[in-house]
Amino acid sequence: MNVTVLEHPLASHYLTVLRDETTAPADFRRATTSLGGLLAVEATSGLTVAMGSVTTPMGATTGYSLESRVAVVPVLRAGLGLLQPFLDLLPSSAVGFVGVARNHESALPEQYYVNLPDPLATAIVLEPMLATGGSLAWAVDAVKRAGAVQIVCISVVAAPQGIAHMKERHPDIRIITAAIDEGLNDTFYIVPGLGDMGDRLFGTI
Repeated sequence: MNVTVLEHPLASHYLTVLRDETTAPADFRRATTSLGGLLAVEATSGLTVAMGSVTTPMGATTGYSLESRVAVVPVLRAGLGLLQPFLDLLPSSAVGFVGVARNHESALPEQYYVNLPDPLATAIVLEPMLATGGSLAWAVDAVKRAGAVQIVCISVVAAPQGIAHMKERHPDIRIITAAIDEGLNDTFYIVPGLGDMGDRLFGTI
């Protein structure tokens, strides 16, 4: 399994905005979108392109067009915060949704919704908080059942426990994150993390 930690000054800046407990929901959403754009550029670095030609106002030259049919799959609800920057880069992408809630006592994922495009070959799964890894592993199970063979998973913050769980369950996928934090507390939240991303995105704290 390949894990990439995004190293960029802007990524560090926007992640700090997200970590700050005083950041208001509107600013939190803007920082999420900005960080998501940086993550999207890294996530699409492995897409295949076809070589062709293009005519500029000054003559002909070599051109390239995307060959990959990509589906972007946010894990509800926090994954919605990262969706728009991916669609800005890949406007023709299909969008699938997987809904999974974490049981706060057991930390186990509980499915409540799945709607994925068919056929599905390349999937970018958006799960901002990779804590125990249970929700993301379940989401990857779902996109694999739908036919995805090339899968990239995007998180804002990851815990070592979640990465280890994904390595065990899905060693063939790639994970891109803005940070790998210290670990989990006794209620399975990432430390230092940034709190509940869904609540902070949508003002439901």
